[in-house]
Amino acid sequence: MSARAIGFYAVLIVLLTVADQVVKELVETMMPLHERIGLLPFLSLLHSRNTGIAFSMFSGMSDLALSLVMAGVILFIGYLALRTGAAQKWARFGFALILGGAFGNLIDRLTNGFVTDYIYFHTPVWSFAIFNLADVFITVGAGLVILDEFLDWRRGRMGGQTHAD
Repeated sequence: MSARAIGFYAVLIVLLTVADQVVKELVETMMPLHERIGLLPFLSLLHSRNTGIAFSMFSGMSDLALSLVMAGVILFIGYLALRTGAAQKWARFGFALILGGAFGNLIDRLTNGFVTDYIYFHTPVWSFAIFNLADVFITVGAGLVILDEFLDWRRGRMGGQTHAD
């Protein structure tokens, strides 16, 4: 990846991280813990604190251990991002989203010992996990990386090439 591309994606990652932190700060300062504000019949804001990682997994692990795991994942994702080709625009953008979200959640973990969550999808008989903007960045980013890989595979297949892997 060129220095110019690295600079662009670094700025994007910082902006995504800042956006996540601003929203979390608003939730922390404007909504009491466990307060729920209905927005739509199936969508609410619900101030919650996640002491684990995605879907509260590993909530029994120490803050230091979780932070180290998160830092390791960030380094690995950064390594993968740096290896993307110039034509892999969707993957590069996806990796930036993943890293911006991961940094936002890592900042929470290091400064608060938990991650602030607030987006809550639900129905009267079913509810989904409570999550935050960083989680949305991570999920959409992963989807873009997968999409880019699929598109590369399709282009290779359409060109008569086959992939053994």
